[in-house]
Amino acid sequence: MSETRPYVEWKLVNDFMVDVFVEYGVPREDAVICADVLLESDRRGIESHGCNRFKPIYLDRIKNGTLLPETKIDILKDTPTTVVMDANNGMGMVASYKMMEMLIDKAKKYGMAGGSICNSTHYGIAGYWSTMAEKEGLIGITGTNARPSVAPTFGIEPMMGTNPLTFTMPTDEEFPYNFDCATSIMQNGKIEFYERQGKPTPANCVISDTGETMTDSAKILKDMREGHAALLPLGGMGEETAGFKGYGFTTIVEILSSALTGGPFMQDLSGKDKDGNPTMYHLGHFFFVINPEFFMGLDTFKKTSGDILRTLRASKKAPGCDRIYTAGEKEHDAWMERKDKGVPIGESIQKEFIELRDELGLTKYHFPFE
Repeated sequence: MSETRPYVEWKLVNDFMVDVFVEYGVPREDAVICADVLLESDRRGIESHGCNRFKPIYLDRIKNGTLLPETKIDILKDTPTTVVMDANNGMGMVASYKMMEMLIDKAKKYGMAGGSICNSTHYGIAGYWSTMAEKEGLIGITGTNARPSVAPTFGIEPMMGTNPLTFTMPTDEEFPYNFDCATSIMQNGKIEFYERQGKPTPANCVISDTGETMTDSAKILKDMREGHAALLPLGGMGEETAGFKGYGFTTIVEILSSALTGGPFMQDLSGKDKDGNPTMYHLGHFFFVINPEFFMGLDTFKKTSGDILRTLRASKKAPGCDRIYTAGEKEHDAWMERKDKGVPIGESIQKEFIELRDELGLTKYHFPFE
């Protein structure tokens, strides 16, 4: 389907988002990081975590006091191969950037490194952090817990977050192997995107508190906020389609995100206090970096991984299918399609951008959709 939304130049959107973050109290150096993380999602065609979330997940939370614009990082533990960091309820993206810089340096020296962050907030697209490692010839692994929205197998209550488990590995191709996805079938941001577009959520992704599947995107978001609906883990409902596997991976991410940080977990991450008022999220993230040079060397790793991926894509296609993809390929294709065109901006985000510009007096900005 051809794109009907107007494209806006990357630099224009980036500069605007940076300036808005600054107006909201984010130091400019940090604002540059945050804007780049959000736009990386749009560059990859993963719109659930890009401009779509700029206002509701970051600006609105800064405004309601559940996200602090200035990120004061405390290093709780620092060894030759590990780091434990406290983000003090600041920008999760800023703390994660600092963490990856430290772990990359350690892995280059010692072969492997791992870290965790406590008292953090939404850290954007998980693949941004693992790709930071890949760009240095390293393997990146990361995961994070999130506000409870996923039901366990045979359950209907939202207990765990969408909890991505993400790997990025270097290859000898134009793009890395980048496996970046939630451990639930659907993530909150995707449903938010469907709701903005006036589209239904696919069936068998969300379960109501009466055990039925839901498709009305607006109602899903409302019921999830009230605890009357939950996302399903990868594999879906019950055991027949192996929903227990997704449930297991979600639990692994929950444990690593909380136990490696000594932080809260599951329903204590709701962002609500006992009276239902907004409060800090206190999320946890974990990161691992592996240096292939300490095994059989980077060149061997890149060629072998590339050979595996090319062999998979060249295998026999199902009837009616003319292409097999490997993780990261569609994101690369999206960037090739968008790099010279810009960011596609839908009507709801257009309205947000105009309102933010006018509210903050950023009169130097004029958007092509006006």
